[in-house]
Amino acid sequence: MGTTRITHPILRRATLAVLLLGALSAQAQEREAEPASAQPAYRDTSLGFEERAADLVSRMTLEEKAAQMQNDAPAIERLGLPAYDWWNEALHGVARAGGATVFPQAIGMAASFDVPLMGEVATAISDEARAKHHEFLRRGQHGRYQGLTFWSPNINIFRDPRWGRGQETYGEDPFLTARMGVTFVEGLQGDDPTWRKLDATAKHFAVHSGPEADRHHFDVHPSERDLWETYLPAFQTLVQEADVAAVMGAYNRVYGESASASEFLLEDILRERWGFDGYVMSDCWAIRDIYTTHGITDTPEEAAALGVKNGTELNCGNTYAAHLPVAVRKGLITEAELDEALTRLFVARMRLGMFDPPERVRWAQTPHSVNQSPQHDALALKMAQESIVLLKNDGLLPLSRDMKRLAVVGPTADDTMALLGNYYGTPAAPVTVLAGIRAALPETEVVYARGTDLVEGRDDPSATPLIEPQFLRPEPGSSERGLRGEYFRDRDLQGEPVLVRVDPQIAFRWDRGSPTDTLMARGEAGPDNAVPDDDFAIRWSGQLLPPVSGRYRIEAAADDGMRLYVDGKLVLNHWEDAERLRADSATLDLEAGRAYDIRLEYYDHERDAAVRLAWEQPGAKPPFEAALDAARNADAVVFVGGLTGDVEGEEMKVDYPGFAGGDRTDIRLPETQRKLLEALHATGKPVVLVLTTGSALAVDWAKANLPAILVAWYPGQRGGDAVADVLFGDANPAGRLPVTFYSADTTLPPFDDYAMAGRTYRYFEGEPLYAFGHGLSYTHFDYADLRIDRERLAADGEATVSVEVRNAGTRAGDEVVQLYLRPVDPQRERARRELRGFERIHLAPGETRTVSFRIRPDRDLRHWDADADRYAVDPGEYEIEVGASSADVRVSGTIEVEGGAAGG
Repeated sequence: MGTTRITHPILRRATLAVLLLGALSAQAQEREAEPASAQPAYRDTSLGFEERAADLVSRMTLEEKAAQMQNDAPAIERLGLPAYDWWNEALHGVARAGGATVFPQAIGMAASFDVPLMGEVATAISDEARAKHHEFLRRGQHGRYQGLTFWSPNINIFRDPRWGRGQETYGEDPFLTARMGVTFVEGLQGDDPTWRKLDATAKHFAVHSGPEADRHHFDVHPSERDLWETYLPAFQTLVQEADVAAVMGAYNRVYGESASASEFLLEDILRERWGFDGYVMSDCWAIRDIYTTHGITDTPEEAAALGVKNGTELNCGNTYAAHLPVAVRKGLITEAELDEALTRLFVARMRLGMFDPPERVRWAQTPHSVNQSPQHDALALKMAQESIVLLKNDGLLPLSRDMKRLAVVGPTADDTMALLGNYYGTPAAPVTVLAGIRAALPETEVVYARGTDLVEGRDDPSATPLIEPQFLRPEPGSSERGLRGEYFRDRDLQGEPVLVRVDPQIAFRWDRGSPTDTLMARGEAGPDNAVPDDDFAIRWSGQLLPPVSGRYRIEAAADDGMRLYVDGKLVLNHWEDAERLRADSATLDLEAGRAYDIRLEYYDHERDAAVRLAWEQPGAKPPFEAALDAARNADAVVFVGGLTGDVEGEEMKVDYPGFAGGDRTDIRLPETQRKLLEALHATGKPVVLVLTTGSALAVDWAKANLPAILVAWYPGQRGGDAVADVLFGDANPAGRLPVTFYSADTTLPPFDDYAMAGRTYRYFEGEPLYAFGHGLSYTHFDYADLRIDRERLAADGEATVSVEVRNAGTRAGDEVVQLYLRPVDPQRERARRELRGFERIHLAPGETRTVSFRIRPDRDLRHWDADADRYAVDPGEYEIEVGASSADVRVSGTIEVEGGAAGG
């Protein structure tokens, strides 16, 4: 195929320049000598990707070239070039493209400390991405979230628990982040030597972790030590070990330069030092920030030229398309520089097989049936089980299945959003924690009470209980339960519906795609009756059957328009677009034994779509009191609370007590939940705390007073089943914290200070609430016989460290064996200790296994030598610590290391 890769950046640039000149010359000769029907070089599959890409670029006008350098590249019909949008997301499943398997959020997958399992998940995600892409092509669709270039993973270091996007990362440690990131990238990009399966994107390069409200204008000046020892290592590993296809710049400045137009980051480090030969893209509208919020340039054409000159080939936004032609005409940049950048982009597309016959591309054969397959659903359950961290257990867990009554309380117990985090797809059948517990206890009465809102002052449309199926029927006399749903291709509910079915409950929340893929996965919709991505409508109709007589509050919530009729009377009417899920209610006097006609009409305009139908029955107690009643009458209480993606996330526009713009100003559990948790404990019933969260929570009171605490993170579509499996002992927990949990009274450094001093287990000098790497099990493990195969080691040498680990308990379980290194007498300021090896192993009761790690000083003991402008290894004695967490070292030994250079 002629696909030999040139990796050195200078040689590669020279080669591309030669190819471009050759393409221009060949184009001129071709026009004179060849007939119009001759195949252009970019269609010739016998040529290499670079030559073909250069030929294609040479045929474009200046304006066409600029337009192809933005994420939503338009079609060029005269060249047979279809439209392509580079914007796709796959953080923990294919996101925003309709139905897809939703795995635990990235921070949860990191908590598994299971690299092989992460590889299986990434492979499943890339299978679904390929399948969905080719299905979109069969439908003639080329839009956003339908392509093969994915903007994942996020390998920023989660340096501060207040950052709302920390949930997208693999935690606070550079080594764990690198190992998880490499495996994720390899799973996305595949193992074919010719064609990439997908393009992965390492983001956000390189010093970026909040605050969200300031990200468009702040300037970070980290110390050289922090830059090279904390912020850069994971990116370097993904570039040099995983051959990641793309890198995304950040919004903020670094040392005065826009991270999305930084000569230092993108040219000096990424291409010259590390030899990166992929493409760089800006974060969305970050090029616009260069001349607006940052004020680095005065005009948009100067910003566009600066971005391309300093190494950013692709602009998420429209600055390049609108202003690069002007920049060329003003002499700010040459057209040849655009050609070089654009050629790199088309090489990437060609390597994905977009310009070759599908039958020749291995990945194009991926069947659509892999999407939301049973195998992927089972994998989502396994990863959710492995991600759960048991923080504390005084013997209450596993819970007995012989209970007569169990109370499940809390604002995230029955909330689908508590499963999803952010950047998610639409799961086919998400299982909340409440649903998982009920399925696990068919003989036990499980009483549910929400108890309180997630946070104070939040108008929560999910607070009101849904109308359950037994109180709905699609038509008089029907034995079915639910309402008749009629799905329409437009928002006007006109003509014949393209799909008719009975929906047991009205509780839908689709992502930025549409219900199309979800319905197709169920076999209910196909090319002839698929609901469109946007501008669709649904009418639900049937009868409402009140269980008791009295005054009901009936609530409908929607994003966007909704109308509710009861017995032909319009009782709620909001038939207009909404920015987010909006609820309204009506009070009605209803009689038991009567059937009331009910009709709910809903339309979605664009992007996110959601609708629900709920009610509050007569005599309902206030939520807080109802929760306490449920606890008093139960044998035990499971409180499910914490956070959701509705309050922590990316640059959010809503603020609540303890939250600001998606970040947190208070690392404690929200006050509404703390009050309820303390009141539940006061009933005298045993309380298990299950936390849904994307970040560390200061649960000091719970640690001191409750017998058991679990962290479920945002556990994905099977999260409820996974939590139930752990609660009742069907799964033995072994997740580990990828972040430090701090105490509520810990004084953290200012959030906008990027110095690492006082942060993470590597530099925090205080006593953590729960340490990095912490996690308990229903069994226990003994460590013994640490062996180091040599006493002295050269800087470029290698040693093997071995330890015996035995399951000393009575049930099988997993242990995460962790290796940390630290200098005994440091010659300079260093991290307190650093993770440099881990392995998750499964042991039967009484079983012993030898676990081995290889250590290399020039990789594992290096520090940044600013004077030499490179990494170096200090000579001296180093301690090797092996144990169950960063604060639970079981065995240790020392090794003498010679000093030396360690590359750069």
